[in-house]
Amino acid sequence: MIPSKEEFERVLIERHTKPVHERLKNASIAIAGAGGLGSNIAMSLARAGVGRLFIVDFDKVEMSNLNRQQYFIRHLGMYKTEAITEILHEINPYISVDYKTVQVTEDNAAGLFSGFDIICEAFDRAESKAMLINTVLEKLPGTTIISGSGMAGYLSSNSIKTRKITDRLYICGDGVTDSADVNGLMAPRVAVCSNHQANMVIRLLLGYTDC
Repeated sequence: MIPSKEEFERVLIERHTKPVHERLKNASIAIAGAGGLGSNIAMSLARAGVGRLFIVDFDKVEMSNLNRQQYFIRHLGMYKTEAITEILHEINPYISVDYKTVQVTEDNAAGLFSGFDIICEAFDRAESKAMLINTVLEKLPGTTIISGSGMAGYLSSNSIKTRKITDRLYICGDGVTDSADVNGLMAPRVAVCSNHQANMVIRLLLGYTDC
């Protein structure tokens, strides 16, 4: 039996207090990428009670994703946008999830993410990360971007931190490691980094701008 919307809200209010819940419930957050970072960010924000998520990705779920991304065998071959939407509605059937199954490029990034106060950058490639950060800072003056950089392998979790670069740019990760350097990407450090990003989203929504 699916709990009612009122039951969901009551539990979240008990956990977070009504003022916190209201801010999160009324927030709209964009996530660029639905892989290791993006799928984990989406899960944490949905569980926290963020009311609307907008997710952009063009890729499909593959076997190589299952070691660190929030997908299951049943999702193999599905577009990640569709699969993560299904999962999020299993967590909370009342969350609003919008998505676009397209590749984010320099030409379409500003149009895709216009209107969002906060964007989580969750791409794999350094060039794509830099492109989105630059586009947001140059073309979306009212938007803050939270990026992930450096979460590979099995180095210490304590080296992953959130850094405030400017008033509109935060970077989470160790800022150093690449998947080629330290035996690929593993679920624990990817999840630590993504949850730094999700936690920074929540802090910003609640009025905290420090890390």
